[in-house]
Amino acid sequence: MPFEYEINPQRIEENSFKQIRALTALSAFNREQQQVVMRIVHSLGLPHLAPQVRFSTQACEAGMAALKNKCAILCDVEMVKQGITKRMIEKEPLCYLNHQETQKRATQQAETRSMAALSLWQEQLANSVVVIGNAPTALFRLLEMLEQGAEKPALIIAMPVGFVGAAESKQALWDNHQTLGVECITLLGREGGSAVSSASCNALLRCNVGEYY
Repeated sequence: MPFEYEINPQRIEENSFKQIRALTALSAFNREQQQVVMRIVHSLGLPHLAPQVRFSTQACEAGMAALKNKCAILCDVEMVKQGITKRMIEKEPLCYLNHQETQKRATQQAETRSMAALSLWQEQLANSVVVIGNAPTALFRLLEMLEQGAEKPALIIAMPVGFVGAAESKQALWDNHQTLGVECITLLGREGGSAVSSASCNALLRCNVGEYY
């Protein structure tokens, strides 16, 4: 059974983004925002989601600057952490989901481990890039922490996926980001996930080194 298919990785990527540009409504976004939107579309294979992407006023600029300064990258789950392109960073992204203190706190507080893990973010939160791709409860807890006076990250990338709390948590971020004084990128609705969240961070890392499609 001989199959004909492209095997050159560069041509695969170039052709993918050529098709994405042709199929996706990008005119409402600036150059850097377009790179993020295209990575979102590339990760999900769904061009129609572009209008659901939201950027705060200085989201890309703040995220790119923080990443350029080698900020902490805080992830809600290991899949998000593993999705960050390692050749573009010098410091390992941080995820405390499986930390022993997280499990202990989750049991004591009768809450999700994703919520409990944020108690270990405090020292790294200031000027960080937060990437939440799986757990709506982590995003809700982060919003609560910020409302209570926690240090502000440079950027929140939040695209948790699912049916319980996912759309609601992202809408809460978008509705309250100005009041909280934080920059954010989010994908409204139920869609999202670890891959699309880390891909959004990767898009900003690529912009920092001049990799544009």
